[in-house]
Amino acid sequence: MPVPDQNRALKSLSALWLAIICALMVAVSTPATAVTVSGLYTVEVPVTGSGPDALAQGYADGLARVFVRISGTREVLALDGAKALMADAESLLLSYQVLRGENGDSRLSMAFGAVGVNRALASIGAPVWGANRPLTLAWVAVEDRGVRKLVTGTGEGLADTGDSGIWTSAFARAAQERGLPVTLPPAGFSDNRELLSDIWGQFTGRVRTASEGVEHDVLALVRVSRSGSQWRAGWVFEGAKLNSSEEAVSADTREALAEALVNRWAELYASRYAVAAGEVGDLPQVDIVLRGVTSVTDYGKATQVLEGLTPVVSAGASRVKGEQLTLRVAFSGELDQLREYIALDSRFVPVDGEAQDMPQPRLTSPEAPAKPAQTQPGQNSPEVAPETAPAEPSMFTYQPSPADEEEAEQAFESLYQVLYYRWQPVPVIVNDGGQ
Repeated sequence: MPVPDQNRALKSLSALWLAIICALMVAVSTPATAVTVSGLYTVEVPVTGSGPDALAQGYADGLARVFVRISGTREVLALDGAKALMADAESLLLSYQVLRGENGDSRLSMAFGAVGVNRALASIGAPVWGANRPLTLAWVAVEDRGVRKLVTGTGEGLADTGDSGIWTSAFARAAQERGLPVTLPPAGFSDNRELLSDIWGQFTGRVRTASEGVEHDVLALVRVSRSGSQWRAGWVFEGAKLNSSEEAVSADTREALAEALVNRWAELYASRYAVAAGEVGDLPQVDIVLRGVTSVTDYGKATQVLEGLTPVVSAGASRVKGEQLTLRVAFSGELDQLREYIALDSRFVPVDGEAQDMPQPRLTSPEAPAKPAQTQPGQNSPEVAPETAPAEPSMFTYQPSPADEEEAEQAFESLYQVLYYRWQPVPVIVNDGGQ
């Protein structure tokens, strides 16, 4: 039988569990999409070679682009101290690799540390925007030479005007550069004249109904027109408590217009969700969603296991929903190191694979994603690897399941991606003969 101290501990744990359930259980509400943007801290830039000077310039160029993605604004590059950080960009690198193209050009693929970059931004008073970002479903109507068409995820909607894929690719490149999840409607809507008219008039009712089958957090109704050589895009938002009045940007080319539009959207989202420099803190924190927690014993054991991991400073429950427990974990080092430690315990079963069953955002960039970096900083002779044909590129990945509005809101305001696991009380033992 348990000793008195153990009995008291179990009673305290039971009381804590009951308090957590009473305090944190929320009613089921309308599902919201929770999108984690992977690749925010990974970047490729052209370089003139693999010498020290060329690499130093590449590190600085890459870090500048990452700073803009993570702060949500280009103004970060003009802050006092930003140039000094970029001059010492190598100190924030996790790994890098020089890639050599068939035509002899070189590109530098880099992976920066998320915690290090976030702290660097906070040190110069810059905001920090996390990896969990709202997904925008953009309904874009383009009028050119009297012809009005809908931009779709495949680019098929503009085939008659000779612009097939141009707008789609332009939005994709701009969205990837800023780390902003954007999706376009399926090509099946391209012939819906009533819907196109509503988009142009920025009437949301019918568009909202048509959007019910497409994952999104925010709707954007965009009308694009051309006057001479000037392009103009005006839009309204619905969702995420953003300003619903019309805004507009102009540019000389399609690509520049898409870039200006996405840049403005990124700034608006960052102003809503980015964390102020003073709130970044010395210790990074990540939410771990643990499924299959059915008892007080499960809760206590899972928490105990996490607290025993070397990088973990503290772990505590922040939310309970049925058999799903959300733990707020403070850790030291980089997030990838924490994940490696968790992976050593078979009781934590990753559920990232479940995300593959969900519809993926249709807007992806034709630019090749960063290749796995194999050379560590500080080596004098970096490995130069030939480029290979890229896989289907995408920097957007869905979290394993739709979240309710409160959970999505919490995710958007956190700095690091939410980690999903399934709790398996009995560890799996693997030997030479299998399990």
